Amino acid sequence: MESFTPWTLFVDVGIISCLLLLCKWLRVKVRLMQRFFIPPSLAAGFMGLALGPGGGAVLPLSTNMGTYAAMLIAFIFSALALTSRRGEEQGASVGRMWAYSQAALLFQWALGILLTLFVLQWLWPEIEDVFGILLGCGYCGGHGTAGAVGEACRKLGNEDIYTLAMTTATVGIVSCVLLGLPIIKWATRRGYTSFLSGYDALPQELRTGLLSPGVHRPRLGTDTCSSISIDSLTLNFTFVAFIALGGYALSKLVAMWVPGLELPIFSCAFVVGVILRKLFAATGAMRYTCPQTISHISGMMTDFLVAFGISGIKISVVIAYWQPLAVLLLAGLICTGAYVFLIGRMMQKDCWFEKALLTWGWCTGTVAMGIALLRVADPDMRSRCLDSYALAYLFIAPVEISLVTFAPIVFMSGGGVWFGLCCLVFGLSVLGYAKFRGWFRKG
Repeated sequence: MESFTPWTLFVDVGIISCLLLLCKWLRVKVRLMQRFFIPPSLAAGFMGLALGPGGGAVLPLSTNMGTYAAMLIAFIFSALALTSRRGEEQGASVGRMWAYSQAALLFQWALGILLTLFVLQWLWPEIEDVFGILLGCGYCGGHGTAGAVGEACRKLGNEDIYTLAMTTATVGIVSCVLLGLPIIKWATRRGYTSFLSGYDALPQELRTGLLSPGVHRPRLGTDTCSSISIDSLTLNFTFVAFIALGGYALSKLVAMWVPGLELPIFSCAFVVGVILRKLFAATGAMRYTCPQTISHISGMMTDFLVAFGISGIKISVVIAYWQPLAVLLLAGLICTGAYVFLIGRMMQKDCWFEKALLTWGWCTGTVAMGIALLRVADPDMRSRCLDSYALAYLFIAPVEISLVTFAPIVFMSGGGVWFGLCCLVFGLSVLGYAKFRGWFRKG
């Protein structure tokens, strides 16, 4: 790996920023990008991959891009600990969404693991057990989780998983939009949509992503302190950076106390964030944080993570594993689609298709892509899918973070088959509990 200096980071960030601006301009001008809701960060990542060191080597991007993921993910999860909000809405609607989404997450992990161990390794004996975690961390987790798992596996001695995980996440987000719009059109013809809508009815700002002066422009956030002392954005960023640093310190302390066990920094950052959030709430410091501003900080880190993550993919590694990877990803799409729309129709009492569509976006790409698809089928957000999902995810997040934290360690220790079976049994137990509570529709 080439020598790294602060100016290396400076150049990398500058080039990726230029690509993000170019792709944002293309999103405004090119109808194909508008029609398929292609995020500028995704397009910028593909440009960086084609023109960077892994492609034509036209752009002077460094080969250190893969190392940025761990830092960016630590900031993202630090912000998540401060922005998650507990709502007051309770009841069967949130329970259904929790059971439905929680089981989807567990089944996706179980499918990837068990398919790898009992089928793919029989066809391609050279692949390792840890190959099975790609589906869960890449599809349902997106680029953030894929980068976290890949970085953890890299520290444990497997360099290829990072590239394969980022590839899986990229295929997932592309499949999310390319298949999502035809699914909406099919559902409209079958009468499954609850609200009349279509692509042509979408306002221009949703297609281009630009908010014109004549439309409502939400505030970036609320100032929580006077700029005469410190800028409000600086204050909110310091909260996030402080938590990220605490996560780094906790990870290193655990490694000192238990040699050989190095917990991912992002997981430790989330734990530190939850603890500090309670401390902030008790001391009144929480009143001086702005969730909207912190959410935008997290979004910025995510955009750069996607762009850097795709740009840093090693094409040679993807080519070496393309056959088992293609089988894994295709099986994941088929099984995820079958579960999301069949079980969604069986469980959700009202607006089942809209809730299934949001879950499809989350299970193949990101929640943001799920929201983009949802805006097509429900432009006024009358289904209240996001309300139920936001509350349900408070119970899903600890399970997801536990999977991401311990999966690399368990697999590198040879316990992959038990990990996969536990995911399967836990997922079936969640659906069994939902059946017991009467959360499945009758008839």
